[in-house]
Amino acid sequence: MATPESDWYKPEVMVIGDVKVPSILDDFIDNHPSIVDRFYTKLYSLPDGEPAEPHQILFHSNRICLVGLAKEHVAFKKGIRSVSFEVGKIDRSENKVSGRKKKGGMVLQADTVLALVTCEDDSVYSLRSCVQGKLIEVNNRITSKPEILSIEGEGYVAIVMPKLENCAALKEKLLSVEAYQNVVKVE
Repeated sequence: MATPESDWYKPEVMVIGDVKVPSILDDFIDNHPSIVDRFYTKLYSLPDGEPAEPHQILFHSNRICLVGLAKEHVAFKKGIRSVSFEVGKIDRSENKVSGRKKKGGMVLQADTVLALVTCEDDSVYSLRSCVQGKLIEVNNRITSKPEILSIEGEGYVAIVMPKLENCAALKEKLLSVEAYQNVVKVE
């Protein structure tokens, strides 16, 4: 009868043409970059020039943008109680798109409000798209678990797809990581 110990992985020495093949366990990288660090360009926006309310835009090479709050946003310091996609008469979570061209997606301007964030002290902050393009989807998980807003890559508020011809201008308009850090340190 087999015991759990006998079923445990035992490395085999493999030799191919007089060359010893290293074990895959030897190739493990402990500090492997995250998916966000590998596949997205981090850009920042300061709506209304307010350094206390920065937004982070994760820009993928396929032009998809994940829009969220930067970790330095004042809402994180105050504690986020709730997130609502009901802005005025429009509920952004009702947005439905279909097809390759994302037909039916709401057209957003850079200053369009995507969501309202309510803090523990009852202050309300508006999260703007910062990107002109189509609203592909919103992250409905943050309405029931607003604490995931602080998780980079998972706590995005919305996915926005800018027009292909606007991507270069968009990248120039937003702040790079270095430029953003200089602004945050100065303020």
